[in-house]
Amino acid sequence: MAESNPPVMTIAEVAEYLRIPRASIYKLAQKGRIPCQKVGRHWRFRRESLEQWLANQGAYARQTLG
Repeated sequence: MAESNPPVMTIAEVAEYLRIPRASIYKLAQKGRIPCQKVGRHWRFRRESLEQWLANQGAYARQTLG
């Protein structure tokens, strides 16, 4: 049974969570711009790391724009 908020997420789950295309997630992961790990051929994302990354992205935007 799949969890609604799994601690480790797939590309598809992250794309749905962030509401951006899967291709964008792949590009961010390959460039090292989003926190993730490669397990074999598959990318995996820790929900906790993504939430922290999102919070930091907002802080960065406020500093550069404001």
